[in-house]
Amino acid sequence: MARTTGRLTALKAEKAKQPGMYADGGGLYLQVTKGGASWIYRYMLAGRAREMGLGPLALFGLAEARAKALDARRLRHEGIDPIEARKATRLRARFDAAKAMTFKECADAYIKAHRAGWQNGKHAAQWEATLATYADPMIGALPAQAIDTALVLKILQPIWTAKPETASRVRGRIEAVLDWAKAREYRQGENPARWRGHLDKLLPARGKVRKVQHHAALPYAELPGFMVELREQEGIAARALELAILTAARTGETIGARWREINWSERLWVIPAERMKAGREHRVPLSARSIAILEKMPSHRHADDGFLFPGGKVGEPLSNMAFLMLLRRMGRGDLTAHGFRSSFRDWAADRTNFPSEVAEMALAHAVSGKVEAAYRRGDMFEKRRRLMAAWAEFLAKAPADQGKVVSLRAGV
Repeated sequence: MARTTGRLTALKAEKAKQPGMYADGGGLYLQVTKGGASWIYRYMLAGRAREMGLGPLALFGLAEARAKALDARRLRHEGIDPIEARKATRLRARFDAAKAMTFKECADAYIKAHRAGWQNGKHAAQWEATLATYADPMIGALPAQAIDTALVLKILQPIWTAKPETASRVRGRIEAVLDWAKAREYRQGENPARWRGHLDKLLPARGKVRKVQHHAALPYAELPGFMVELREQEGIAARALELAILTAARTGETIGARWREINWSERLWVIPAERMKAGREHRVPLSARSIAILEKMPSHRHADDGFLFPGGKVGEPLSNMAFLMLLRRMGRGDLTAHGFRSSFRDWAADRTNFPSEVAEMALAHAVSGKVEAAYRRGDMFEKRRRLMAAWAEFLAKAPADQGKVVSLRAGV
């Protein structure tokens, strides 16, 4: 032992310049490479040789290395793998340090990491809003590791039957955030927000809680009268809703529209793929009334990147709540903006001879590959232009004429 100690001391004095492995006994070795010298503890486990690093010579002297090797041999004597024991100790230390990583911090990090992959810009805002409303008051300030099934149920149970769709989304988002936290080693164990095999045993299935309620839609026969009232309303929200009805567009597509998307010469509104639910560019033919609405909007002739329907703050569009608040002011809180798309679809089916695929395309719904191919050749687009012109004509009828049935043979 004295000879080995002298050799190691000499190596340290020479800064361990000679490559090789130098044994000290009891499984302790000094490994010397061109990159430096470090301590190694070698042992056998289940018939397999293992090596455990004990640190560099520059930081740990011989006495310290021998103490570490002795601790490792004691663990082996107790039937414990020293490498796995060290991993467990480090993992516990990371979890202890991660206690400062709250659920809200994890949620913010998750949203930031996934924002670029979400096609719709509203998606991140919806995540932030639902978690801030339902999750944060209960668990936002808690460490991710501390969240358990009881806390998740406290969030979900008050809204599970009253707002089943919202509750389902909240549950899914909590589950995703906690999965992210586990992957980043901010928590361990099973996910308390998982549905299958866990919460499905504690909560009724969403489909059994309450039948899905579709967006409230106005019968199409009443639309001409509604449009008269709408045209009498002042403000940007009223014009935006009118354009949404005329084009059968979604709320987000309408309030997010920019002037660069309008092709005046072709009377066309081209919604880019990144703003569409299906992730595909959508061309919307504009009727005479739609063009008239745009021509009356401020700064419509400017070649800028502004919104067609700007909101109260500079550089921002109308709020997602603008249409809902407008309908309430009109005394029509029973309706939703999205419901007008259903009114359009019912009208197209009942009052026109246009093929159903044309109406589906007007709504930017998916259609068969064969019809999609025809659409890209351009013939379906011209039929859609005629369909939307007929729709605008129907909406412009006096209420007294709304009961008349007109066969629109032009759609065939």
